[in-house]
Amino acid sequence: MATVFNYDTFVTRNEGYVSPATQAKIKDSSLLIAGNGLGSSTAICAARMGFRKFVLIDGDTVDAHNLNRQFFDFEDIGTPKAAALKKHILRINPEAEVEAIVANLDKSNAAQLVGMVDIIFDTIDFLDLEAILHLHTSARSLGKPIFTALSIGQGAGVLYFPPNAPGSLAEIIAHDVSQATTEGDASYSNVFGKIMARIGAHLDRQVVEQVARALTIMEDGRPCPASQLAVGSFTVAAMAVSMMHDMLAGLPVPQSPHIVVHSFKNHVTKLIDISSDAPAV
Repeated sequence: MATVFNYDTFVTRNEGYVSPATQAKIKDSSLLIAGNGLGSSTAICAARMGFRKFVLIDGDTVDAHNLNRQFFDFEDIGTPKAAALKKHILRINPEAEVEAIVANLDKSNAAQLVGMVDIIFDTIDFLDLEAILHLHTSARSLGKPIFTALSIGQGAGVLYFPPNAPGSLAEIIAHDVSQATTEGDASYSNVFGKIMARIGAHLDRQVVEQVARALTIMEDGRPCPASQLAVGSFTVAAMAVSMMHDMLAGLPVPQSPHIVVHSFKNHVTKLIDISSDAPAV
């Protein structure tokens, strides 16, 4: 006899931690996962939390070196990440509504994608800066909440931009972009490097060293095999989905320009200002 999926049974063990009203919002909210590598952990965590409407976009395919921290299996190697992630979500909830788009997010599709969902999750990786800014600008113009995350060694950071909030990502890094443009290099690596220079003193030494190494490789125009750990990927998922829950529950959530950073290496959580006028460290 085939097992029949029942949503109420599925989320039974959420009771006591997730109120019925918030669980209903989770059930009905649609989530865009922009970047299905690091974003795969958050998608899986969100699916287990009870989110059931997903739009996935990623133009990359699963490679063997992804398996140390991304939520894919050996059999997924060579498969588009969006298609593989859809498969794994449906294995958790076969009634989930999942649209998998095998393409890169860019300025031509950012606004359309944002308009399709209620919540945006953006994994800032070493991607095209223009595409990321278009995603954030679209979210702000359409009044959609957006969460940005990055893996930080044995930890992670998550940045929350509420709907219609002042201080978009473009505004936060405006000085960095202007300075980088003046220098003749407005690339993601140069702009991101300036942000990391401000917050580096708050991070573990190994993280600073690995980021510096990755940025150096990118400056030479080579693909960047940035070192990342499963611990970081799991931390991104836990932090991001917890913050999404609190947003839907109407609870306070730290917001931009402050990024919530947690490290398991030294067991601390910090709130760090990443704005252009934050003191350099």
